[in-house]
Amino acid sequence: MRRSDFYFDLPPSLIAQHPPPQRNQSRLLLLNGQDGHLEDRQFTDLPKMLKPGDLLVFNDTRVMKARLLGHKHSGGKVEVLVERILDEHRVLALVRASKPPLAGSRLTILPAHNDSRLPGNKRSVSVEITGRQDNLFELYFDDPRTVPDILDDIGEVPLPPYISRRASIEDQDRYQTVYARKTGAIAAPTAGLHFDQALLDALASQGIENAFITLHVGAGTFEPMRVDNIEDHKMHSEHITVSQCACEQVRAARARGGRVIAVGTTSARALESATRITGRIEPFSGETDIFIYPGYRFNSMDALITNFHLPESTLLMLVCAFAGNDNVMSAYQHAIGQHYRFFSYGDAMFVLPQSGYKSK
Repeated sequence: MRRSDFYFDLPPSLIAQHPPPQRNQSRLLLLNGQDGHLEDRQFTDLPKMLKPGDLLVFNDTRVMKARLLGHKHSGGKVEVLVERILDEHRVLALVRASKPPLAGSRLTILPAHNDSRLPGNKRSVSVEITGRQDNLFELYFDDPRTVPDILDDIGEVPLPPYISRRASIEDQDRYQTVYARKTGAIAAPTAGLHFDQALLDALASQGIENAFITLHVGAGTFEPMRVDNIEDHKMHSEHITVSQCACEQVRAARARGGRVIAVGTTSARALESATRITGRIEPFSGETDIFIYPGYRFNSMDALITNFHLPESTLLMLVCAFAGNDNVMSAYQHAIGQHYRFFSYGDAMFVLPQSGYKSK
């Protein structure tokens, strides 16, 4: 398939720049991949669309304050986006500057200053460039505090590039799921942003179970595909953990006739990565570069809750693999016509698989 098969024209006015006033106030488009049927719903309708015995699989990653601003010792401005914490003082990061910094050079990182209400230690931090791995730089933070503490003190929430504003105090809460607990992502698993604790409690009282996996979303999630033939695309690698407990919950849901519902494409990728070797879900902790596009046979999920994704993105391709390319692209055109809000702070879809789908 060609990258252009997944293109759609989106009016900029439909790109959500702020979250809705309340988490669960988004709209929800139901897509039945069996016949392409669409229904315009509200996210608060979700309990009516689920049944006792269903299992929701959430990604419990927590977004780091991974965006850092500062300057070189020469005075030139730099922007650092922490991709991964290596230990208490070292990270791998993207570094944007007029000229790439050299090993041995130093940066001065300044505290976030765009919102005076943001808490933080106002000390700047000295950082040394100690090496490079492909397009990522290894940085050493010369500070008695650990990297997580430094990020919390002086970093910013790294909002996606299509949100055309700086992060504010609102984003510290709203660009984070209510169940986030394992720090390591540079982007939120945005399908989960629609759930508040009241909705989670209501679902639990209805006999709908929760399982948690972890996929730390990396900067590559925003990288555009640069090849025309999608089979030539190389996915970025991200760290996942699928526990023994989560595997047992998936198997138990299947055994009782419940559906396994992935909350977000990150949960879907983690589940499928954990079935990659044997076709049966097994505990897994490590790197995944799984790329799911039309023609892929799913092993471990029966429905998908997801936001609307960027044109020609690998995330859109995953949804098309699950519900059918024509069905999904038609649903996107419907959403545009009905003025749904797109991307991270936008509305959501509840997606049922395409005709002929049968998971293992």
